[in-house]
Amino acid sequence: MKKAFCKKGIIVTYALVFGAIFLLMLSGILGFILLQLRQSVQKVAWTESLEIAEAGLNFYHWCLNHDLVDNCQGQRDYFDPQGNLIGRFSLQASLTTSCSQLASSLVTVEGWTLKYPKLKRTISAFYGRPSIAQYSYILNNNVWIGDDHEIKGVYRSNGGIRIDGKNQSLVASAKQEWICTSSFGCGPAGFPAQGSGLGRCPPQCRFDESKNCICPGVFTTTDNSSPDLFVFPYPAFDFAGITIDLSIMKAVAQSGGIYLRPSVEINPQGRGYRLKIRNDGQVEVWIITRLSSTYAYSLEEGWHYDYFTISNQYLYQTLPVPSSCSLIFVEDNLWPEGVVKGKVTIASANLVNPNLDTDIILAGNLDYSLRDGSDGLTLIGERNVLIGPQSPDQMELRGVFLAQKGRFSRNHYPNNIKAKLEIIGSIVSNGRVGTQWISGSQIVSGYLKRETSIDSNLLYLPPPLTPTISSQYEAINWQEQ
Repeated sequence: MKKAFCKKGIIVTYALVFGAIFLLMLSGILGFILLQLRQSVQKVAWTESLEIAEAGLNFYHWCLNHDLVDNCQGQRDYFDPQGNLIGRFSLQASLTTSCSQLASSLVTVEGWTLKYPKLKRTISAFYGRPSIAQYSYILNNNVWIGDDHEIKGVYRSNGGIRIDGKNQSLVASAKQEWICTSSFGCGPAGFPAQGSGLGRCPPQCRFDESKNCICPGVFTTTDNSSPDLFVFPYPAFDFAGITIDLSIMKAVAQSGGIYLRPSVEINPQGRGYRLKIRNDGQVEVWIITRLSSTYAYSLEEGWHYDYFTISNQYLYQTLPVPSSCSLIFVEDNLWPEGVVKGKVTIASANLVNPNLDTDIILAGNLDYSLRDGSDGLTLIGERNVLIGPQSPDQMELRGVFLAQKGRFSRNHYPNNIKAKLEIIGSIVSNGRVGTQWISGSQIVSGYLKRETSIDSNLLYLPPPLTPTISSQYEAINWQEQ
C-alpha cells in the first residue's frame, strides 16, 4: 500500500511541475501574441496619424487657393469615409506677405488618432505660386537666336523660332510653320535654289507660291542646338495674362513703397530718372536733365537718334527701400543700375499721359549683394527695356526683365561692338528680342557672346508683384519632422 501511495504522489508532482511549465509557456505565448497585436495596432495608428496629417495639408492647400487661410488654422476633426471620427489634426501656418499680398506660406500639421493620441506625426510643407521666372524667355513674336547664344532654361515664343545657338532645355513655339524673312536670315534671294546663309531658304524650309520661305515652328541651321528639345506647335502662352496692371502697381507704391512722379514736375528740364541701387538697401535717385544722342537703327523705327546717354544729372534723393513693400514705381523713363539687396520690384510707366509710354534703359550692370536666393529683382517697362549704347563691355544682368508693350533688345549702333552679355534670370518681351546685329555674316553691333540662365531662386520667391503663371499655390517641398 505504501508503494501505491508513493507512485500517486510522484504523478501529482509531475502533473503540477509540467502544468506549471505549460502555463508559463502559454502565458508567454499569449503575452507575445498580445504584444504583437498591440504593436500591429500601434503601427496602424502610426500610419493613420501620417494620413491624418496629410489630410490636414490637403485641407490647408484648399484653403490657400480659396482665400480662406485665416479660417483654416487650429485643430480640426478627421472622419473616415464612413463618417466615423477617428482622429484630429492641428494646423499652424506662417505667412510671408509683401506689399500686403500673400507671397508664400509655410504650414506645419500634426496628426493623431483618438485611440493613440500620443502617437503623433508632424509634417510641414512650403507653398508658393510659380512665377514667370520659370522660363528663360517668354516672347510674343518671331525670333532668331544667334549661334553665339547659349540658353540654359525653357524658351517659349508665340512666334516662330530660328535657334542657331545652344539650348539645354525645351525650345517651344506656338507656330506649326512661319514665314522666315531676310531679317531672320531667310528670304527669296536665290529662288528657286535652296541653301543656308543670309537671304536664302534653309534646307529645313520651303518656298511657297509667293516665294516666301516657310519654316518649321522651331528650326536650326547649325549643329549647336539640340533638335530633340524642339517642340511645336506648343500651346500659345497667354501673354496678356502675365501683363501687370500698372495702375494697381502705382497705387501700391504710393501707399507703401516708393513713388516717383514725372521728373518734369520737379525740374522743367527733367528727362527721366537714374536709380543707383546700393547694397545697403538704399537707392539714390538722380534726375536727368540732359541726354546725348547716338545714331541708331531698329526694325521698328529705322535709322534714328537715340537719346539714351546721360550727359547731365543731379542727386535728388537717397531713399531706403521699404522692407515691407520693396516696390519702386517711376512715372518716367528710367536708367537703373547697381547692386540689389533684398527682393525689389521696379516699374516704369507714364499713367498721367496716355499718349506717352516709358522705356527702361540699361546702361550698367545689375547684380545682387548676395547670391543665395535672398536677393532678387523684377524690372517692368511699360514699353521697352533697352540696353543702351554705353553699356559695359562685359555686361551682367540679374533679374526678371519684362517689356510689356515693346521689346527687350539693343539697337544697332554703328561700330559699337561689346564682348559679352550674361543674363541670369528671365526675359519677357512682347516684341522681338535681339542684342546682336549681323550684316552679311559679320557682327556689326552688339554683343559677341551671350549667355542666359534662369534663376531658380526667383521661381517661387520672386520680388513683390512679379507676374505668376498660375493662380494656384503649389507645394514646393514636403517633409516629415
